[in-house]
This record gives sequence, structure tokens and C-alpha cells, in this order.
Amino acid sequence: MFPTPAQAEQLLREAEALNPGSWAAHSRFVAQAARAIAEHHPDLDPVRAYVLGLLHDIGRQTGPNKDRHILDGHDFLLSLGFPDAARIALTHSFPVADLATLQGEWDGTAQEWVWLGELLATVQITEEDRLLQLCDALALADGFCTVQERLVDVALRYGFNAVTPHKWRSTLKLKADFDAKCGRNVYSLLPGLVERLTQ
Repeated sequence: MFPTPAQAEQLLREAEALNPGSWAAHSRFVAQAARAIAEHHPDLDPVRAYVLGLLHDIGRQTGPNKDRHILDGHDFLLSLGFPDAARIALTHSFPVADLATLQGEWDGTAQEWVWLGELLATVQITEEDRLLQLCDALALADGFCTVQERLVDVALRYGFNAVTPHKWRSTLKLKADFDAKCGRNVYSLLPGLVERLTQ
């Protein structure tokens, strides 16, 4: 019911071949961040965290696409019998569980939008979900970054709306919560990030 790291890596390679792009490198950095943070968290499994990081954006394989990748990834992973990974594909973009926090125009159908809302309304957010929401905000395609850098990166690509500040505050709170749980600034767990910031 849960993919092995080897299975997840193979799924990501196959998806990248279908839709090459920077999203795959981003996914690998998200996976590394998730594993590193989970290793210092009392309640998380580093191997699961790594797998979930690799697969969180797997819906990009149907692209070029925008936010529809959330639904495509969920449905694809559920079809493979991986409900936990499917949940992460759905929740990773929602540090606030509200469709209005998506930035940019919806690139799916009206029916898919309704389906996404129904799924989001019934999901139970776990500490794994919160970890992947944070790690999605700690990785660009070329390496680890601060939450603030990632939030600006997304806003430049997708736009900014009235609820974006609420989403930003929630993402920054995730960082503070995981700092506390891990007993350290999680930036210190991401190779090369502190050194880059202090140069």
C-alpha cells in the first residue's frame, strides 16, 4: 500500500520522461529535505518522507500543466493503490485547506474543480502532510531555499490574490512548528543552504 524508494524513483523517472522539466529536480530536493527533517522529528519516518517527497508532484507527468497536477497526481497514485502518497499529492499545495489559496487560473475542467474541492473537504491533514507542505516551500529546481524565496518564486509564476498572505503566514508557521519539533532551525538540516545564506 506504500511504494518503496526504488518504486518511487522509477515512477519519477517515467513521469519526467513524459514531461521533462524543472519540476522533477524540485521533487528530488523536496524528497531530500523531507528525509532530513524527518530524521530529527520524533513522529516521522524518514523513508516514507523521502518517498512522499519524490511523488508529491507526480501529476506533472500529464503536463505542461499548472494546478491540475494536484488532482492528476492524486488520481494517478490512487489508481496504483498508494492512498497515502495520493493524499500528499492532493494536500501539498494547501497549507490552508481552501481552494481559494491556489494562485493563478485553474487549468482543469469545472467538474475537476468540483472534484478537487470535494476531496480537499474530506481529507484529514497529518504531520506527514504538513511536512511535505513545508518541504515543497524549501526547494527550487537548483537546490534548497528559504521559505520566503520559494513563496516569491511561486507568486512570480502564478500570481498573487487576496488570500495569498494567509497562505504565506501558514507556510511560515509550518517552518516555526517544525523548528520547534526538531529542536533546531530546519534550514541547518539542508546541505549548503546556511552556507549560501551567510556568504
